[in-house]
Amino acid sequence: MTEPKTDTLDVPGAILTYDVRSNDSSTEPVLLMIASPMGAAGFGTLSGYFTDRTVVTYDPRGAERSTLTDAAPQSTPDVHGDDLHRLIASLDAGPVDLFASSGGAVNALALVARHPEQVRTLVAHEPPLAQLLPDRDEALAAIQDIDETYQRDGFGPGMAKFIAIVMNKGPVPADFTDLPADPAMFGLPTEDDGSRDDVLLGQNLVTNLQYQPDIDALRDASTRMVVVAGAESEGELSHRGAEALAERLGTKAVTFPSDHGGFLGGEYGQTGDPEAFAAALRKVLEQS
Repeated sequence: MTEPKTDTLDVPGAILTYDVRSNDSSTEPVLLMIASPMGAAGFGTLSGYFTDRTVVTYDPRGAERSTLTDAAPQSTPDVHGDDLHRLIASLDAGPVDLFASSGGAVNALALVARHPEQVRTLVAHEPPLAQLLPDRDEALAAIQDIDETYQRDGFGPGMAKFIAIVMNKGPVPADFTDLPADPAMFGLPTEDDGSRDDVLLGQNLVTNLQYQPDIDALRDASTRMVVVAGAESEGELSHRGAEALAERLGTKAVTFPSDHGGFLGGEYGQTGDPEAFAAALRKVLEQS
């Protein structure tokens, strides 16, 4: 594998930045690794375990190096899915294998529902699909409350409530919207700086977590789909979203090591179990 080569791609409403770690001797499909709103930097460690094939990572629109233009539409999973469709087409490498985590897994579902021919295998890691949960009404109300808190009070309180729902084990409490948002508990800023441009809270939160995947299209897709959930994140919203998706697709979620950030090796200050995670991912891909 060579050093990453960085390039850009113009798409409607954005300029995407992506990195290609080439292995010209590989006969395996390109391995595309994505998340959202986390960018390419989060896959530095994981990509190092796949030097035997070409690996592509990217920054989703509006995140890190990928910029929005004046005509940018709202960042929905369908819009991100179209970005991925255009990125894969630009690689001109045939169907890819796609590892997608968190919001990236939701965006990957939008891609596969519309363009299954572009993806050989999708490994969807912990998509936070609140629409599929038994407690969907409570979960959706909590998500709306987080958005309203962010718009009213700013980043610190909004992110405090987001962390609270991410850490919550089991069904979302009916009184979640009444819980106080204390940013100081998480070391977050308590003052409102007036900005409302956070990529997670301002662009992706509501549209991503409220997304309703096209289950019928996914069932009919030629893409092999493997839904995975972390061994240490049981009960959390994203873990439960993975289990609910797998059930709708007629399968069971595969257990991967560690938690929601299990593939991280210190990126963004978080460390999971990337070596074991990579081994589990390789095993799944080799079964394609």
